[in-house]
Amino acid sequence: MNLTGKKAVVVGGASGMGRATAEALAAGGAHVAILDREGSAGKDVATEIGAIFHPLDITDHEGAEQVLAAAVGDLGGLHVAVNTAGGGTVKKTLGRSGPHDLESFQKVVDLNLVSTFNLNRLQALHMSHNEPEDDERGVIVNTSSIAAFEGQIGQVAYSAAKAGIAAMALVMARDLGPLGIRVLAIAPSLFATGATAKFTDEQVAPLVEDAAFPKRMGRPEEFAKLALAIVDNAMLNGQALRLDAGQRFAPR
Repeated sequence: MNLTGKKAVVVGGASGMGRATAEALAAGGAHVAILDREGSAGKDVATEIGAIFHPLDITDHEGAEQVLAAAVGDLGGLHVAVNTAGGGTVKKTLGRSGPHDLESFQKVVDLNLVSTFNLNRLQALHMSHNEPEDDERGVIVNTSSIAAFEGQIGQVAYSAAKAGIAAMALVMARDLGPLGIRVLAIAPSLFATGATAKFTDEQVAPLVEDAAFPKRMGRPEEFAKLALAIVDNAMLNGQALRLDAGQRFAPR
């Protein structure tokens, strides 16, 4: 898909990998809407890159439908959706204080998996109204994690949620293929976003020692480059692409 003039939303676009992706989409000629939490830097980022901003709590599923519709209305359509918002917690299935509580497990799954699916189903609806270009109407890019494939101790909730996002890619691509809508997930390793961006070299070294090359955390712009490559290449579809420098998580 040629980006020039296309309409794109980036959920979680106020910081980290989402921000880098929003910047890259805008630089590539797309009209961009950033959707992120109230109080985030989303409005400032939008102003910097000539985008629009709508505050969004992705766990408010009914509210998300309204916010997405407003953003698409402002853009005048939707061709590209990149979803990067999420988070996790660290708890063992059975720890010293007892079994993993269901409440926090459900919250992590709701934040990552359920909220992503809710956005995807709505994004697909908006994309379905597009006139096809080379038979293509839209591209959805979600964010999984290499924890989906080799989660570490204490990542049971996060790994389950991210594995769900990875597994949805093929099924949703099959569901939406007749409409000309592609669906993929990016599964990054450790990236320099949020708190990890402040880590010293000494702190980072043991976290990436099992990477093949380079032995460092990923950079947000490297996530953005892959997202744009996905948009550009129509043969990419229905899979989770690892972005991990050949790293395989050890148990801890």
